Amino acid sequence: MRKVLRLLAGASIALLFAVIFFSGGVATGASVPALQSVVQSVLPQPAASPSPAPLAANASPQALRETFAPFWEARQIIHDEFVDQPVDDDSLMRGAIRGMLEALGDQHSTYMDPNEYEQATIELNGRYEGIGAWVDPDGEYLAIVSPMPGSPAERAGLRPGDVVIAVDGEDMTGMDGSLVIRRIMGPAGSTVRLTILREGKTDPFEVSLQRASITVPSVEGRVLEEGIGYIQMYTFGEETTDDLRRALQEVLAQNPRGLILDLRGNGGGYLSTAVEVSSEFIQEGVVLTERFGDGTEQVYRARSGGTATEIPLAILINGGTASASEIVAGAVQDLGRGILVGTTSYGKGSVQNWIPLENNQGAVRVTVARWYTPRGRLIAEAGLEPDVVVELTEAELQGERDLQLEAAIEALRNTLPAGG
Repeated sequence: MRKVLRLLAGASIALLFAVIFFSGGVATGASVPALQSVVQSVLPQPAASPSPAPLAANASPQALRETFAPFWEARQIIHDEFVDQPVDDDSLMRGAIRGMLEALGDQHSTYMDPNEYEQATIELNGRYEGIGAWVDPDGEYLAIVSPMPGSPAERAGLRPGDVVIAVDGEDMTGMDGSLVIRRIMGPAGSTVRLTILREGKTDPFEVSLQRASITVPSVEGRVLEEGIGYIQMYTFGEETTDDLRRALQEVLAQNPRGLILDLRGNGGGYLSTAVEVSSEFIQEGVVLTERFGDGTEQVYRARSGGTATEIPLAILINGGTASASEIVAGAVQDLGRGILVGTTSYGKGSVQNWIPLENNQGAVRVTVARWYTPRGRLIAEAGLEPDVVVELTEAELQGERDLQLEAAIEALRNTLPAGG
């Protein structure tokens, strides 16, 4: 059985510029369950004419030969007629796979060649060289999901929703997002020049960034002056749950009156981590439901033993809150466990599996399910609407005050008992 890697895409797939993949926002995870089955088929050498009829999953060898006859015929024409010879069959094969996945009409179902896949399977936790931003590679252009705290991307002023239309002056129109990421990655200390298109601005503008060694952050916690606990999560990696529990223990030991979970700019990560994190705040109930193409469902419920299931809770979200972050926020909102404050989240509502191809030929990423909040909401593209909306102006973005955090503190105060 082939190894299958479970993804929440991203902003998936939120994705890291320092790494090549994560929904979405999206991160690969070798520790999560494999698909129930992986259908393997081999294309036989064709014989006769093609058939226009669609094929079932259990199509006969004869039907497969007839259906794929045009493929082999086109390949032979290229070898016989194309002006620049010889033609590389490996390139033709990989191009055919890309085209096959594009024909599905799903932006999150893609192919990665061996080099891309090697980069994609770098773990979420660790140190990398790049500009330090979560990105979505599945649109017409590479889009910023959110910059990492203290990263070159943050210092350069990149924001969620920024679109990269050129790298070092080279137009990225039509280029696969994963390849754009590779153009942006590079040795620490080197410089990359990005041309950015930002909503609300008429003209594109250029930003020069000095690449750095990026340490992927996980969780930070403290108690604010107002007596409110504050936990900021940056990703959903393998160590995040343990990091969160340690931070919660330290914060709760100081007896805060309420708790704020900051998921702004969190591009997501592992599905299993999303369920574990939700369980720290939700005592019982459904966290999410996955619905597969064959009509089956998998329901994920909160696990017992959470450390912060009773304290008043507010969650900060924004346009960079994606994928696994939206699972946590959506469950808290639907179950009435807490309130959401900020702006609409990214809107990543599907799950992908990476299935490595044999003989080190890369991997195919296929959308295998869509996930729904406890109340059955599909947040793909729409995102989560906060209970308390706090839009930020340009001046506020540049200022020192965090109006969204202030609003969350005020909202928690309103939920506390008199004198609490």
